[in-house]
Amino acid sequence: MNISAPTVWLLLDDRAGSRSQVMGVARFLGLRYFKQELEYTPTSALPNLALGASFAGLTRNSRVNLCPPWPDLVIAAGRRTAPPARHIKGKNGGRTFLCQVMYPGETGIDDFDLVAVPRHDNMPARPNFLKITGAPHKITPELLAEAAEEWHDRLTGLPGPRIAIIVGGSTKRRKFTPEMATELGRKARAMAEDAGGSLMITTSRRTGEEAAAALMGAVQGVPADVFRWGNTGGNPYFGYLALADAVIVTGDSVSMCSEACATQNPVYIYAPGKLTTHKHGLLHKSLFDGGYARPLGDTLEDWTHAPLNAATDIAAEIRQKLFCHEPLHRL
Repeated sequence: MNISAPTVWLLLDDRAGSRSQVMGVARFLGLRYFKQELEYTPTSALPNLALGASFAGLTRNSRVNLCPPWPDLVIAAGRRTAPPARHIKGKNGGRTFLCQVMYPGETGIDDFDLVAVPRHDNMPARPNFLKITGAPHKITPELLAEAAEEWHDRLTGLPGPRIAIIVGGSTKRRKFTPEMATELGRKARAMAEDAGGSLMITTSRRTGEEAAAALMGAVQGVPADVFRWGNTGGNPYFGYLALADAVIVTGDSVSMCSEACATQNPVYIYAPGKLTTHKHGLLHKSLFDGGYARPLGDTLEDWTHAPLNAATDIAAEIRQKLFCHEPLHRL
């Protein structure tokens, strides 16, 4: 391996949360990298035990660039990236360091040199496991500074304090109902009106039209900037985070909750029981216990917390394990 300039591949698929986690680790690691875009065939739905270490679940186009020279380091996330990651290591005679974000299952687990697993998953300790709080993401102080400058003219006219509302929605197991959206809107409205501030609202594909409409109805009369899923033009999501004095986030997404905690401003999680799985509830508790967030109430409180990004811990662990404290070639 060339310690001064190692070859780094990022295995990226179509899942936004997985991509964000991989990119976050890569940004904090600070090494040059090559993006390997992965597309899957129906075969990828098979258990990893059946796929083994292989490219079997990838389309022909995805395999084109997966060829020698093999990388020194692979960073990937999610179950479906595990078979190709292990295959790459095998092709390279075991010399490729594999960093996997999120537990990929037991199949070939010892092939991974580092597996970053959330503390709220309560996984047993292993030599190659690193327990993290929340999920790694790509939000850095530099990204927030750029977003603040980009969206300054549009958002700074809103009366302060500005409260961002980051809305996810329904998941495979739970439905984000119009009633929930109305409750969220009423709480956010009460918080903004009590503080004399404004709202910055963004919805997602999972929010749904009915729930989005209910939310907008509940906040009518409060100064607001709104970006609904499907709107044309640039998405001000990062601008909202950068210029918000506080953030309200729905608790249905590990990535969204983690990204909301990227600044030092107050973060409130809206997590009604019927929307919250046991696993997400454990995440929320870890964020509450760590002082990164609080349950959503009706009043905006004045408090701060350390910025949260597990990508920094993962990047540091990669440096220690792979580079043995040797100087790194920085961008």
